[in-house]
Parts: sequence; C-alpha cells; structure tokens
Amino acid sequence: MYIKDLKNCEECIAGDKTVLRELLHAEKIQGAGFRYSLAHATVKAGESSTPHALKTSEVYYILEGEGEMHIGDEVANVHAGQAIVIPPNARQYIKNIGAIDLKFLCIVDPAWRKEDEIVF
Repeated sequence: MYIKDLKNCEECIAGDKTVLRELLHAEKIQGAGFRYSLAHATVKAGESSTPHALKTSEVYYILEGEGEMHIGDEVANVHAGQAIVIPPNARQYIKNIGAIDLKFLCIVDPAWRKEDEIVF
C-alpha cells in the first residue's frame, strides 16, 4: 500500500509559477501500475499561472477558490467541484479571480516530465 500525505510533500514553484506539491508520479513509485502524475497546485489571490503547454493531456480539478481558465482562445470561469480537460499541446493558464487561494489538483497522463512542457 502506498499513501502520501500532502503535508509531507515538498513545496516548489513550478515552471508555470504555481505553488506545487507532487503527490504521485508513476516513474517514482516502483510497480505503480499507472502512467499519470498527480500534483496539488495553488495560485494566490490576484495571481495567475504562466502560459504554458504540455505535450500530454492534463486535467485540473478545482478544490477551492475561483478562477478564470484559458485554453487556446477559450476562456471560462471555474470554481470548486469542477474538472477541466486540457488537451495535449494546448496553450493554457489559470488566473485566480477570487479573494482566497485557488487550489486544484493536476493530473497529467502520461506522467509530467520537464521536457514535455513549454513555458511561454
């Protein structure tokens, strides 16, 4: 059994400038049996992630706060309880439009790799 607690995950600033804590990564768990990575991201009030694109598919699941999601030419307001599908190679970023931290999970499949990300 493999269990990882968010409070024990090292915090880092991702390439897109989100505060990130990696929970799971297929390449870092021996015998994982899955391909994806799972991270917890935070964007502070009034801030946004840097526009970027991944060669892989990604899903955001909003846990807390309100945001404005940008994928290609599309823009939509998002909030807690929503999942957002981000296709491979799509230019994307999320802006926190609320008064509290915007917190969300990022699922990348196959698992995130630095060489698969382009930051604009």
